[in-house]
Amino acid sequence: MQSYFSLIKFSHTIFAMPFALLGFTLGTLQSGAGFNWKTLGLVVLCMVFARSAAMAFNRYLDRDIDERNPRTKIREIPAGVISPNAALIFVVTNALLFMATAWFINPLCFYLSPVALLVVLGYSYTKRFTYLCHFVLGLGLALAPIGAYLATGGGFDLIPLGYSFAVLFWVAGFDIIYALQDEEFDREQQLNSIPVVLGRGGALRLSEILHLLSAAMILLACWQQGLQFPHFNWIHWVAAAVFLSMLFYQHTLVKPNDLSKVNLAFFTTNGVASLIFGTLVIVDVLF
Repeated sequence: MQSYFSLIKFSHTIFAMPFALLGFTLGTLQSGAGFNWKTLGLVVLCMVFARSAAMAFNRYLDRDIDERNPRTKIREIPAGVISPNAALIFVVTNALLFMATAWFINPLCFYLSPVALLVVLGYSYTKRFTYLCHFVLGLGLALAPIGAYLATGGGFDLIPLGYSFAVLFWVAGFDIIYALQDEEFDREQQLNSIPVVLGRGGALRLSEILHLLSAAMILLACWQQGLQFPHFNWIHWVAAAVFLSMLFYQHTLVKPNDLSKVNLAFFTTNGVASLIFGTLVIVDVLF
């Protein structure tokens, strides 16, 4: 089991999970249906199953590429720890569990579940034909807040949409930073990425622009939140300030000629930013 947790980088679930929980909380408040532990549990399971399917499929599809890349050849499939067939069975199982869980939430979530799978599984193909692959990854994680909002019966609304765009730009920006590690390899293998097209300097500049857009969407969503729910206090603005500060901080860690702190910028900084932001805003909503 530990090998499968490593295969899907289960700890990285922390990126989108706080935004999903935030979407669930806001949807509960907006719909007036009241808090429901069963629905919350189903939302969390949907997040876990969808992400597990997506990550395992990425590892399955990229197994030959990973084997040629010195940085990734120790991953579970190329290293022989998990067989390709076992990984594919894991993907199918999690995809079916995701759809089944969506069925128990409500009909709308079930009907939209194949669309969500198309996005999160389809991402794995994108670097073979487009440098916009980072945006497809961002779109996949951006489904979390709006999907959780819909799970409560809240319908479509501007607030979860604002958070979804914030997640899209945020994830695309930090995925570009992460992709800097494979710039030379991707170019040799004729794989597509922003670093391949723009180089390290240009990729970092675009990442900065995307994170500025993410910051703008966070502030817009918080402002809309304050208008729609007047009882909100200063806590959600503190949460926004922390998130924006962490966005800025990660760009001080990575330079075109120094990628030694990419992992710190990618996982630690973004994980902390998401966890603190989501927790503080949910506290503001509930208390």
